[in-house]
Amino acid sequence: MVSPTVFFHITIDSKPLGRTCFELFADKFPKTAENSHALSTGQRGFGYKASCFHRIIPGCMCQGGDFTRHKALVKEGMNIAEAMECFGSRNGKTSKKVTIADCGQLC
Repeated sequence: MVSPTVFFHITIDSKPLGRTCFELFADKFPKTAENSHALSTGQRGFGYKASCFHRIIPGCMCQGGDFTRHKALVKEGMNIAEAMECFGSRNGKTSKKVTIADCGQLC
């Protein structure tokens, strides 16, 4: 079973921050990988694109939209996830709008 790699282009208040990539472990979490892949590519007509992170707790997690239970380890761009933490807080409230401006599958 192939584990696809998907990407998120992240913006902060509409200004580009960078790209982060995730490997979706299809062999360990087939249903979650399938759902995350579909949401990243928009193949069902909707998905992560243009959704915002509504909760960021530094050193803990970044949570966005209705898509909060997916298991995907950061493969590339951990520095982007760490930079996003600057806009989070202990209670999770974000100080700026953090958005997935674009997303999809890497070849």
